[in-house]
Amino acid sequence: MSNRVVISYGTFDLFHIGHLKLIQRLSMLGDKLIIGVSTDLFNKKKNKTTVIPFEQRLEIVRHIKGVDLVIPEHSWEQKVRDIIEYDVSVFAIGDDWQGKFDYLSNLCEVYYLPRTKNISTTKLKECLRKESYKQKESVYLDHSIDMIDTIH
Repeated sequence: MSNRVVISYGTFDLFHIGHLKLIQRLSMLGDKLIIGVSTDLFNKKKNKTTVIPFEQRLEIVRHIKGVDLVIPEHSWEQKVRDIIEYDVSVFAIGDDWQGKFDYLSNLCEVYYLPRTKNISTTKLKECLRKESYKQKESVYLDHSIDMIDTIH
């Protein structure tokens, strides 16, 4: 009886229900689940900024039910090495990456899983930016009203 090892990668910034559902689906594809969490340096190379530091994102993912091993993701190229090193049967990732990792199919099965609708880290960051802007605008407005009151 062979162990079916599944591997996936992600940044997992601002961990949300979409991340959780993805991990739950990933864990159902095999007997062991390995998650590669992108380091801050690798995210910088991808022109991505994170809110939560790497060590904390790693710790969060490590404690999710169904995750057996968490490893740092340092580069695009490491996927091939990891698949070989961990004897991976399945590489799976969100369908926003559709087709990008087909080249791995000569090493293992490749799956692109549907994303959870209406949630993404990008959307969360946009909402936070808008809310931050509103708060700054409100503070500026309050300050302006205070200045007008002192003039009168």
